[in-house]
Amino acid sequence: MTTKSQSRIAVPAVSGKARFRLSPFTVISLALVALWLIVAAFPFLWTFWGSFKVQSDFFSKVDWQNAIYGVNTIKETGSPFTLAGYYGAWVDEAFWRNVINSGIVVFFTVIISLTIGTLGGYALARSGRRYAFWLLMAALAFRAMPHITLVSGYMLPFFEWNIWGILPTTIIVLVAINQPFTLWMLHSFFLNIPKDMDESAMVDGCTRFQAFRHVIIPVMWPGVITTGLFSFLLAYNDFAVTAMLLSSENETIIPAINSFLGTTQVEGKVMYAVAAVVSATAPLFVLILLFQRQIVSGLTAGAVKG
Repeated sequence: MTTKSQSRIAVPAVSGKARFRLSPFTVISLALVALWLIVAAFPFLWTFWGSFKVQSDFFSKVDWQNAIYGVNTIKETGSPFTLAGYYGAWVDEAFWRNVINSGIVVFFTVIISLTIGTLGGYALARSGRRYAFWLLMAALAFRAMPHITLVSGYMLPFFEWNIWGILPTTIIVLVAINQPFTLWMLHSFFLNIPKDMDESAMVDGCTRFQAFRHVIIPVMWPGVITTGLFSFLLAYNDFAVTAMLLSSENETIIPAINSFLGTTQVEGKVMYAVAAVVSATAPLFVLILLFQRQIVSGLTAGAVKG
């Protein structure tokens, strides 16, 4: 008869180091990810730090460490940090007007693009006609063209009708440029929603639009948010369209930042531009953090069916 101690199975003790030992492939992967994060984050962090310095420190040709310690900033302001760049951009140059202009352009561009893209994408996804494919191909061809090529075609009529330089015409052009993208992206989302859903709703008494509004759209929210974010980035970061179609008093943030830099003939206000870059970039990080779940969910669900 075996004793209780003899019946126990000996289990080798596993040390903490052996339990959490990482494979060489995992170590290399983590190192590459860390390197990528450093390379990607460094420009913004360096710009953010430099926005609180004077130009002779941040763009020092004598010693790059002046940008870290603020040697000339201390001499000029008595402190290693200064808000002169932000004050000059927001107050002296009225950068807040450019922010408001960008907000108006972005808001209406996103709303109009999503409205037309959602209705058009749903119609093309549910249509069994051959023309739906060719419409998407035509949209893709226009999307592939450089923005500057499309903008040049609007210049003459805008000048003749005396509507150049104002926000509504710029919104129209940005919507026209962005619409092929929204059509393609939302069309791919609608393809992943079974037709049985809206057909069942119509059997229950809904019209086609009621089925679209009450059944399909609630399922589509991740895709709509993802598409809206990309439309937002297009309008928010655009330079070619806004620089060519807006007058100086109606400039959005990106052309305004460019004007702070000056030209080869005119000395710019570089630290105003640095402060404005930080002010324009920070909201993007907040936006991504707020909608990260919807963005990931939308991108995952938006794979085009083969």
